[in-house]
Amino acid sequence: MEKLRIVFMGTPEFAVGILDNILQNNYTVVGVITAADKPAGRGQKIKYSAVKEYALANNLPLLQPTNLKDDAFLSQLKALNANLQIVVAFRMLPKVVWEMPSLGTFNLHASLLPNYRGAAPINWAIINGEQKTGVTTFFIDDKIDTGAMILSSETEIVPDESAGHLHDRLMTIGSTTVIETLALIEKGNVTTTIQTDAADIKTAYKLNKENCKIDWTQSATIIHNLIRGLSPYPAAWCMISDKNEEWNVKIYESKIILEEHQHPIGTIICTKKEMKIAVQNGFIQIISLQFPGKKRMTTAELLNGIAFTTEAKAF
Repeated sequence: MEKLRIVFMGTPEFAVGILDNILQNNYTVVGVITAADKPAGRGQKIKYSAVKEYALANNLPLLQPTNLKDDAFLSQLKALNANLQIVVAFRMLPKVVWEMPSLGTFNLHASLLPNYRGAAPINWAIINGEQKTGVTTFFIDDKIDTGAMILSSETEIVPDESAGHLHDRLMTIGSTTVIETLALIEKGNVTTTIQTDAADIKTAYKLNKENCKIDWTQSATIIHNLIRGLSPYPAAWCMISDKNEEWNVKIYESKIILEEHQHPIGTIICTKKEMKIAVQNGFIQIISLQFPGKKRMTTAELLNGIAFTTEAKAF
């Protein structure tokens, strides 16, 4: 049985949960690779990645290359003398990096491959109204999320579950799946399954301003799934207008009300504590939202400080 010497590559919070579980299971992590520091927020203060924070707190050797083909970085990586690399939510690796360790490089992806290859698998599974998802470990090859699969683990998506809640559950499921994958590699018992492509494979496109915007002409279910699939980050958004003012508003939580009505699509109807927006087959009730320059709040909190007229519209 070959003792594993692991280099771990990852950036966000999701990767931290996996890295922590690897250490808790007494595996040797000889180095951590994460994204370079970048300025963030209004003050443009330098922000460390979640993985960097964790690596520093646990005294793990850390590399932050801007160029993964840079000779100096490749020398440093080689010097760590790893025989296995694990990638969780990092970036595409050049062949010279993923081929380096003798036991290969495997990735944990937060979907049931081959579906939802790409940048935002957790979000798109919910946006598309899937009833199940999961995680997959696979050996990296020269394309994105296409390599030979090692293990997968499935879970049901709970009705009304947000992307944030599913993210946390998949981090736990993923942690277990990575440890099971490590045990197979350590014993030399890995068998892989080649991914098969089909015409109906769904893709986890990168999220941008356009695909996060709410289209109020869609059905209540499609809109509700978009809102929960983008909550809490980056959040679905729309414009709201009233009394010759317009606001760019983020919406975090909603409920579906299915009923016939005669209101034009996008009409906002408020009571003292509730707000609903007319859609083609009913209403979307807004539970929590964020107006520009304000913190996220419940609709009741918002309506304490703002009164909409009957002319208010979402678009």
